[in-house]
Amino acid sequence: MNPRIYSVGQVNTYIKNMFSQDFMLNRISIKGEVSNCKYHTSGHIYFSLKDETGTLSCVMFAGQRKGLGFAMKNGDKVVAEGSVSVYERDGKYQLYARSITLEGAGLLYERYLALKKELEEMGMFSQEYKQPIPAYVKKVGIVTAPTGAAIQDIRNIAGRRNPYVQLILYPALVQGEGAKESIVKGIETLDAWGVDVIIVGRGGGSIEDLWAFNEEEVARAIFHCQTPIISAVGHETDTTIADFVADLRAPTPSAAAELAVADVRQLLETLRAYRQKLTFGMENQIYSLRQRMKQYEMKLEYGSPAYQIQEKRTRLLDLEERLGSAMENQIFRARQNLNIYIERMKGLSPLDKLNQGFSYVENEAGHSVTCIGQVKLGDTLNIQVTDGRILTKVTETIEEERGITHDRR
Repeated sequence: MNPRIYSVGQVNTYIKNMFSQDFMLNRISIKGEVSNCKYHTSGHIYFSLKDETGTLSCVMFAGQRKGLGFAMKNGDKVVAEGSVSVYERDGKYQLYARSITLEGAGLLYERYLALKKELEEMGMFSQEYKQPIPAYVKKVGIVTAPTGAAIQDIRNIAGRRNPYVQLILYPALVQGEGAKESIVKGIETLDAWGVDVIIVGRGGGSIEDLWAFNEEEVARAIFHCQTPIISAVGHETDTTIADFVADLRAPTPSAAAELAVADVRQLLETLRAYRQKLTFGMENQIYSLRQRMKQYEMKLEYGSPAYQIQEKRTRLLDLEERLGSAMENQIFRARQNLNIYIERMKGLSPLDKLNQGFSYVENEAGHSVTCIGQVKLGDTLNIQVTDGRILTKVTETIEEERGITHDRR
């Protein structure tokens, strides 16, 4: 019987599954020398790892590039961590790298993680031990190399923000043998000097260059320092043990200077704004008080005896004018009514009647005579006419009744 026949693809898939099921090959770290290193336009990196015994093809995809913290080149001795698998199309296996570190840096990184965990468990990173950074400092202590770019950046930034702040440099070794002792001595010296804040840092570099700031002695010196400390080690992406212990971490030395030294221009602008606000508030308050004082003056003036007397006089004058006007109106109406009554009474006036040819007759007793029954023969009568009186005696009376005349003699 003939054995079963497989395709190339089936064989490659089978082998790939075997690699995938191998636990060790799914997470493995391999050290070697880089060769055939090529950066593809897609962002992938293709290279080989070799030693005296052989060569291994490797690839790091663009999505994993964050696991590469340096510019890799041929000849670098590195440790690549990833998984070994089969590329089915070519039928060859290769390392799919997830992170790559320089050989030796990996051991340092493990030491870094171990010390970080130990100090964190001891509480040296706890927030309750962090000291606040003073808002307005007069003296700033700096522990860094005297010739590096870090001190120049700090001087430039601090001088621009506030030229009156005093900078005190402790020229320390920040790399190599004796660096940790020098950094510790600088922190202790400036702490005893009595500065307001201390900046501890240096420029960027590899993990080996920055290792002095990962030493336990430096971490303990920062933790026990009575003066607030700002760490400024490396670039923004670099993080050391000193950054975790310090009271405040700055991503760069320049940023540390900005955090430590208040901008005097901004402070002056703030003071001007406060002055304007205070002046405006005082002016408003004064205006408001003046308005209230005017109101009180008016109330006091209204309540004063002089004002009350003047007010009463004014009212009396007004009442007097109103009374005079009312009296004149009353007299005018009375005169009108009187004229009406006069016109009405003219027809009843004796004088008016006399002027019309009538006369008024009285007896000796002064009583008016209106009928013949009131007189007798021989009585003296007084006849009133327009221009005087006529005295006469009754010699005869003639009674007239319904057209009939009776003569009495």
